[in-house]
Amino acid sequence: IVLPATMFLEHDDIYQGGGHQHIMLGAKLVEAPGECRNNHDVITDLAYRVGAEHPGFAMSPRELIDWTLKNSNRPDLAKLEADTWIDVQQDFDSAHFLNGFSHPDGKYRFKPDWKSTRFRAGIGPYGPIDDMPAMPDHWGVIEEANETYPFRLATSPARAFLNSTFNETPSSRKREGRPTVFVHPDDLAALDIKDGDKVRLGSARGVVTLHAKALAGIRRGVLIAESIWPNEAFEDGKGINTLTGCDQPAPAAGGAFHDNRVWMMPA
Repeated sequence: IVLPATMFLEHDDIYQGGGHQHIMLGAKLVEAPGECRNNHDVITDLAYRVGAEHPGFAMSPRELIDWTLKNSNRPDLAKLEADTWIDVQQDFDSAHFLNGFSHPDGKYRFKPDWKSTRFRAGIGPYGPIDDMPAMPDHWGVIEEANETYPFRLATSPARAFLNSTFNETPSSRKREGRPTVFVHPDDLAALDIKDGDKVRLGSARGVVTLHAKALAGIRRGVLIAESIWPNEAFEDGKGINTLTGCDQPAPAAGGAFHDNRVWMMPA
């Protein structure tokens, strides 16, 4: 099932950017082609079919934007359209914590008390918080390489794949070539593997097959498989995420994407 969505210029929306304190309007400028539909219309139609009720389902995107702004004590949509953006930056003293932080005593905490911290539902706590260092410091809980798994694997983004949205694009796939793992030349030599040879990477999570490529610019003991190729691009139909964990790091989750130890051998 393919549900073609609209692009940014094909629907009305509001945005909050990272690194600045402005609310911006992303106005619809052109009609969407073909059967493309915006997310709001898809959700409201689904709600209608299953009998779900909510005031937002009866609103257009513009009405929902206006309602959201007003109920957030912000200027309305007409004002936003006229001014292009709304500056919601705090005053200087608040933005620079000159009047203190949100703790009762107003002080900043260098030594957090994770055990008594009240986490929001679904946010934490995760992992062995009892073993966390009292002060901000290195914490040796990553998958360190060992005799069985002598390599650390990073699944860094490929240059032509921003994410899986682009890994089916012919031009991007042509630039990337094929699933590859970068290996230091000395590590290849130690395993009697040549540049371009097919190799297998494995861990307690599974095994994948791809091709090795020598790269002197990385440290020995480190492997880099730039991704994310679709599973079908691999010889055995298993993608690189076969080797990555889904553990929730302490204390409040996140992604431990590159915390992977593996072995490597000729295929």
